[in-house]
Amino acid sequence: MALSHRLPSLNALRAFEMVAQHLSYAKAAEQLHVTKAAVAQQVRLLEAEIGTPLVQRAGRGLSLTEAGQAGLRDLREGFAKLAAGSRRMRETRGRDLVVISAGASFAATWLVRRIGRFKQEHPEIDVLLDAARSATEMDREGIDAYIVWGTGDFPGYTSVRLFEEHAFPVCSPRLLGGSLPLGEPGDLKHHTLLHLEWDWHYGAWPDWETWLNTAGVTDVDVGRGIWFNQMSIALEAAIQGQGIALSTRALAADEISQGHLVAPFATSVETPFGYYFVCRPETMRGSKFVALRQWLIDEAASSRL
Repeated sequence: MALSHRLPSLNALRAFEMVAQHLSYAKAAEQLHVTKAAVAQQVRLLEAEIGTPLVQRAGRGLSLTEAGQAGLRDLREGFAKLAAGSRRMRETRGRDLVVISAGASFAATWLVRRIGRFKQEHPEIDVLLDAARSATEMDREGIDAYIVWGTGDFPGYTSVRLFEEHAFPVCSPRLLGGSLPLGEPGDLKHHTLLHLEWDWHYGAWPDWETWLNTAGVTDVDVGRGIWFNQMSIALEAAIQGQGIALSTRALAADEISQGHLVAPFATSVETPFGYYFVCRPETMRGSKFVALRQWLIDEAASSRL
């Protein structure tokens, strides 16, 4: 009887809860920063410990068994309580702590360069910056607020748009007056195009073909170049003069203002996406979150200028 009351591995419980949330071993693995095989193994260990299947195949996807469904709500509440407990331990120092999550590229190219100013203006508030692997990653335990990339549809949350997204070419100033100068969009045929390896799960994003069509250019081979899976890396390659990247104001603002990048052409492509400050409505009852939101709004407005 004693064995039936033994708590299973916390890692196994967390793996199952994440699989239940996404109904995908691959997406659960991405969230947990481990391999798909490791997640599947943890779920199998939990099923062996519990003594019954929790996850089953459903066509090409997954579904939960009756036993899996039975424990899911309590598990989610339990992990939320663990996160709250960790928060209270951090806050025993008598200081406010704000945990904000943002996509890795946005965090690296915009937020991390500014967050120190928020701390200077609000020395009583400590900040924990969590760089999410996905710019749309939400509903994670222990996160107070998010800077989320999307179309503004966040059911159950309150949000304010910080940036709208327009895609346009950027490059090193050295390329403008080099041996193959960039005087007009057609000159791109002499240069390396830097591409973003886009995950179409998030919706349509303008690529080089889209931008060139908008600019009225038809003789540039968009099938060549270098591909990157993070915009921040593509921008670094552009700064180094390795080619021309398609970027947005939010991600390229600082490099443009500092002269590391230039936008050689006026043409841009409007997108339905933007960066939003997002949190639960009850979160905004705290003055520290009101201060953070207003600071982000002001910083974003300054970047647009």
